[in-house]
Amino acid sequence: MKQNQITIISDELLTVEVLARRAGMHPQLVEHFAELGLIARTRPGGLFDVSCLPRLRMIGRLRSVLGVNVAGVSVILDLVDKLRALQCENAILRRR
Repeated sequence: MKQNQITIISDELLTVEVLARRAGMHPQLVEHFAELGLIARTRPGGLFDVSCLPRLRMIGRLRSVLGVNVAGVSVILDLVDKLRALQCENAILRRR
């Protein structure tokens, strides 16, 4: 099969090429971010969930607009993830 024939595998799973195109990045850069653990594949060497797209776009903005290096991006993403978890926990506790 030709590469451009495989775009979206399902409604939820994307190839690295499609994910990179949607994020405005080179596929090798997306692969690099996956190797560093900044985004996760659905399985090793496999496809990406469409939910990686907002995170990948955030990585791009942090690097290009703010000039944050990869180590800084990793720290920021970790803090954002922890903040979101705490906000969810707080919402649950408020409902009790």
